[in-house]
Amino acid sequence: MTMGQSLAGTVAFGALASAAQAAEMQPCRRLRRLALKGELIMRQLFLPTMAAAIIASPALAADIRAPVMKAPPAPAPVYNWTGCYVAGGGGYGMLNQEITKVDTGGPANQTLTSGSRGWFGTAGGGCDLQVGERWVIGAFADYDFADIKGDLIVPIATTLGGRIGYLITPAVLTYVSGGFTEARFSTVNLVLPTLPPSPFGLHFLAHTYSGWFLGSGYEYNLNWLPGLFWRTEYRYARYGRDSLPFIFSATGERSAAHIDSEKFVQNIRTELVWRWNWGGRY
Repeated sequence: MTMGQSLAGTVAFGALASAAQAAEMQPCRRLRRLALKGELIMRQLFLPTMAAAIIASPALAADIRAPVMKAPPAPAPVYNWTGCYVAGGGGYGMLNQEITKVDTGGPANQTLTSGSRGWFGTAGGGCDLQVGERWVIGAFADYDFADIKGDLIVPIATTLGGRIGYLITPAVLTYVSGGFTEARFSTVNLVLPTLPPSPFGLHFLAHTYSGWFLGSGYEYNLNWLPGLFWRTEYRYARYGRDSLPFIFSATGERSAAHIDSEKFVQNIRTELVWRWNWGGRY
């Protein structure tokens, strides 16, 4: 092999090596160009987004308010009915009586029925004791000043009794009551059934009757004033039979004849009640 041939071979080999190296470098250059292009795209997208976020952040901060912490609701009050009270009010009453005339040595006994109607006022007081969550027991006394008129006039009545009740809600008590009652009936002047009525010359003296009563009602806490309640009750009273002699009005002497009388009173009453220790709740 001549020197010329050797030189030509060397040049050819170098050219092949350079071509091979260039072929190997071509993919790397493509990848580098793609990476630079991707970085440029990311910058173009990221920078405007960051700028918009920086501009909008004060407005968003203004709209986002700190959460308001609300206090938990107060627990429902639990009332205690133990304590004493005073009460006052009024109502309407109806009196009926059965009268049997007894005439010694005279004609057969005669029985008739009569009655009276009217309004009355009442005042009283008492004390209660709550037992457990639902039951209330108590004692009370009241005084009625009445204007019940008709065949008889009932000016006053007193009552001493007790009650037992059930709390249908903590502020509403339903109850039944009962006990002793006493009523004073005024003097009755007998008249003839004429127009106008004319005196008959006989009368009955005022008399106090004793008996028992039963009742039922409810009591409600008005809430708008501590300790103030509203109570409504129906009562039925029955007074024992008693005997009253006829009195001659002219002389004041007693007649041999007399009457046996038994009286029944019904009334409906409503009262305001004030409990002076109602502030004590547990």
